[in-house]
Order: sequence, then structure tokens, then C-alpha cells
Amino acid sequence: MSLIARRSLLRVTTPRAIGAPLTSYQHLQRFWMHSSELKNVISHHQRTNTVAEPPMVLTTAKSTTIEPKTIPLSILPLRMIIRSLIITSIYSSAILQNSSLRILWIIAHAENTIFSHEKNPILKFLFKKTFYAQFCAGETPAEVRSTVTSLREIGFAGVILSHAKETATQEEEAKVATTQDISEETAHDVAAEIQPWVDSVVETIKMTEPNDYVALKFSGAGRLALYNLSQNIGPSPYLSKSIHDICTLARQRRAHLLIDAEHDCLQEGVDKWTMIYARSHNSSADTATIYGTYQAYRKVTPATISRHLAEAQEGGFTLGVKLVRGAYLDSDPRHCFHDTKAETDDCYNAISSAIITRQWGSVVDGNGDFPNVHMVLATHNAESVNQARAICDAGRAKTGIVFAQLQGMADEVGCELIQSNSGRNSVALPVYKYVVWGNLADCMKYLLRRAYENRDAIQRTERGRKVMWAELIRRCKMALSFSG
Repeated sequence: MSLIARRSLLRVTTPRAIGAPLTSYQHLQRFWMHSSELKNVISHHQRTNTVAEPPMVLTTAKSTTIEPKTIPLSILPLRMIIRSLIITSIYSSAILQNSSLRILWIIAHAENTIFSHEKNPILKFLFKKTFYAQFCAGETPAEVRSTVTSLREIGFAGVILSHAKETATQEEEAKVATTQDISEETAHDVAAEIQPWVDSVVETIKMTEPNDYVALKFSGAGRLALYNLSQNIGPSPYLSKSIHDICTLARQRRAHLLIDAEHDCLQEGVDKWTMIYARSHNSSADTATIYGTYQAYRKVTPATISRHLAEAQEGGFTLGVKLVRGAYLDSDPRHCFHDTKAETDDCYNAISSAIITRQWGSVVDGNGDFPNVHMVLATHNAESVNQARAICDAGRAKTGIVFAQLQGMADEVGCELIQSNSGRNSVALPVYKYVVWGNLADCMKYLLRRAYENRDAIQRTERGRKVMWAELIRRCKMALSFSG
């Protein structure tokens, strides 16, 4: 009998004190005690089994033992269940989502005392305990470490950490892209834009533990970086040296850098810069320091990733791949994307399968030996996760992979992966959470931008809301059965 089952049995069979039936307060007290105890027991189990190193070539002999199925969300603390349920209920409704986004926009840009979250302590408290706590790691290094520790105790292997402050808005990107030549780097560019971005990335890297990831946007380095990206020009001298220094620091700390995808007008330049630093810093076959982001909903992505694999093959370096579906559907030109979601799903799964198995095909095209690749499968799609999981469990994986989901979303997917990692019939695969950190003002503006960019995806949280409800009801029934 498992440790959790024995503890549960003891709680059921232990007699109550002689006296009247339990009061409502005592019922509630037992419910909270049981939830806390369940979390502690599972957290202890997960700490002793957490995967800390990147996955290697994955093959295991399968056991025929049939194991009892564990409920994935049972490993989450009760406060996370309740908070997620409230927020997903808001965003799964188009009406509530639009209203809440308008309210958050007013609060984020308010200057008067009543509506400003910086001047109104009540608004600040409410935002920090709800939306901020759901999606963000903290305002200080100490708060970030506390959040990361909590995620590791649940069973996540680590985090993909990103600073919430971003320099450019979409309107600024479009304006810079049409500006006349501003490619000369000035002392003002360095002091006002490049160095603050560098300091932010360095500070974020220093918060990581070995094998964590840091996500960054090249456009965050300011107006000159935006212009050079839009014109497919390499980085300016000081920025180029600074990025090399950032890559070196990441290698020293055994961290990985994920270069985020950007708007279509910048993406070709982003890809060019990413490959420049991958050639210099991805020299080890066992790991990748620099990862590019590949968006499966873009029609050009199969050709892009095939070309980058060929460059890695020819140059003898490892290619880092973060595979996503995409985040700019509402803002980039529609002709850039596949016509249907089904086509995007097929593209994502085909690229994933080809890289995991290191086999050329009709989607990922190439010749000769497949180059060294490490991949982050960033997805909330259960079908894509299950496909990759099945390949690994069958012993066909030849590429090191990890899974990732956004903090505060798709917990049912991440928790199911964590639970399956402890099964005898499964290969252990690390699961990470993408989480931002920063002050309330920066994080609120960041979350608003991401909410508008991913509005359609956020509305498709119906499954997550239903499983959260089911888990809350299950815990209530369990608590009532203990008090009966």
C-alpha cells in the first residue's frame, strides 16, 4: 500500500473524541488539514524523484506491472486549485474576458489614486493575490526563489524565467521598421537602452539554478536593435559583445537561453541573430545554451527549421529548438499562417516527431546524419504531449527533450506528465513552467499584452476549468468522507 493510502486509511479509521458531532468549523478544519497533509506527503515524494539533469537518450525496459492511476491535479496545493478555477472561469468566457481586460487596462495605465494599483493599497493587494500570483514569480529575487521552490516541490524540474519589462510595443516596432537608417550606435543608445536590457537579462540569469532556462527578446535592447532586426542586420558592436557575454554567463551557470519569437517584421532578423550565437556557444553535443523559437503556425517554419538543421550539420554545432504553435495570430499578416488549426497541429506534431526521433521526412527535410538537437516542447496541447510521450516510452527518442507550459495555465497537462514520470512504464521527462518576474506595473502591462496576443488560446481553457472543478469537488467529497 502506498504511503498516501496508508496515511489516508489512518485518518479514516482513527476514532473521534467522545462528544457531539463535529461542528461546521471542525469539518472545515479537517478539510484544510487533509489538503495540507496530502500536499506535504506528495511534495516529499516528488522531491526525492525530481529530475534535475537534462534528459539524455531515452530508452528503458518496460514493466508489465499495472499501477494504480493517480489523479494529476492531486499534487497541487488547494490555494492554486481555487485561484486557477476563478481565473480560468473568467477567461473561458468571452464576455467576462473582455470586461476584465478593459478593467485591467484602466488600472495598468491609471494615474489617479483611486484606480492606480501603485497608489491604492487595496487594488495592489487584490492584483498581487490573484492575477500576479497566478502568472508571475515575484518582485524580488527572494520572492522568485520562493515561487521556484514551490514549483519544484510540486514536481516541476525548474522554470523558464523571463523579466516582465519590455522596451517596445507593437506600435513602436512598426514605427522603427519604417524609419530611415539609424544603424549607428551612440553612447545614448548604450546607456539608455542597451545596458538596462543587458542588466535585466544578467540579473535574471543569476536567479536561475543549473538546467533552468531564461527567456529573452532581442527587441528589448531598444530602438537600434529593433531597427537592425527589422532590416535583417546583425547587432551593433556593443550589443553584440554584450550578448556574447550573456551567453558565456549562461554557460558558466549551466543555464539555457530561449530566444523568444517576435512579430513577423522582426522574425527573420531574430532567426539570423539566434544562429550567430548558436554557432559560437552550442559547441557541446550534450547540451545547448542557445535555443531558437519555431512557431508551427507559420507556413515557413518547416523550411526554416530544415535550413537551420542543415547549418548545424555543416557547422558541427548543436541546434536548440523551442517548438511552439505561435502567439501573434491577431497581429501579424494572416497569409503567414496555416489556413486551419488542424494544419498547425499537424505541422507541430510532424516537427516534434522528426526531431525526437532524428529522422528526416517530408516536413523536416534534409540529407545525411541528423545533427545534434535539444528541444523544449512548449505546448498546452494534450495530443502533442501524448504523441511525444509515446515516442519516448517506446524507446525511440534520440533527442534530449523537456516539456514546458505557461505558469498558471494547462496545469492538468503538466501535472499529468509529472505523475507519469513516476510510473514504471514511463521514461522520466522534465517538465518546466514559463514564468515572468518583475514589479507589479511591468507585470501588469506584460500580462495585458500577452492576454491580447493570446486571446483565442486563453478562451480555449474550458478543459482546464472543468478538471479544476472536478478536483475541487473530489477534495470536498474526500474531506466530508473523513468527517463522516
